[in-house]
Amino acid sequence: MSLFRDDGVVLRTQKLGEADRIITLLTRGQGRVRAVARGVRRTKSKFGARLEPFSHVDVQFFARGSELIGRGLPLCTQSETIAPYGRHIVTDYARYTAGTAMLETAERFTANEGEPAIQQYLLLVGGLRTLAEGSHAPALVMDAFLLRSLAVNGYAPSFADCARCGLPGPNRFFSVSSGGAVCGDCRVPGSVVPSSETLILLGALLTGDWATADACEARHAREGSGLVSAYLSWHLERGLRSLRYVEKR
Repeated sequence: MSLFRDDGVVLRTQKLGEADRIITLLTRGQGRVRAVARGVRRTKSKFGARLEPFSHVDVQFFARGSELIGRGLPLCTQSETIAPYGRHIVTDYARYTAGTAMLETAERFTANEGEPAIQQYLLLVGGLRTLAEGSHAPALVMDAFLLRSLAVNGYAPSFADCARCGLPGPNRFFSVSSGGAVCGDCRVPGSVVPSSETLILLGALLTGDWATADACEARHAREGSGLVSAYLSWHLERGLRSLRYVEKR
């Protein structure tokens, strides 16, 4: 029997029995972890309030065996709040729906429990912090997070140079299956022709150029969101359920 301690972000919760919950977290050292939190659904439980989605927490786990990921789910025996991002996210519909899509994306990209995913973890913490601060439009924060999640998992799209032959950009066409912007010679069936402003916006979101991103027009943000959603769905092989509820800018 072993005790493990790690910090993580609560991705989702599931009811278990009359008073317990299964908590899914993305942790710094252990990647995605599922654990049982006993008694957290009781009205008087202060412990449960710390284990809600969007919360950044320091958690202690109790596992039967020398490894945290084993046959049975470990117990979450202690939790301390590092940052209550949910406090500022759940009260605003646009932030909440964007944040929910971010949590779902992080879970989908960490399918193997117990496999460290430090870049995805740090990206999620930074994304939720930015979303909670409210300094940028929620949909832009979400799209920036989705693009960077794709990048750290090896699926970075190109928004300038041709994704197939490398021809220096800008290039007119965009192909989800080809990896992003493509030139006329590399254009494949199904390619679209987004506005140049939309591709500039997406490039800015990927690199963190918020001055350019914040100055974009709403129509380019909406077009960009569509491209990001299609590109993400292609690589995840199915879309995010939460994206349908996201309020576009």
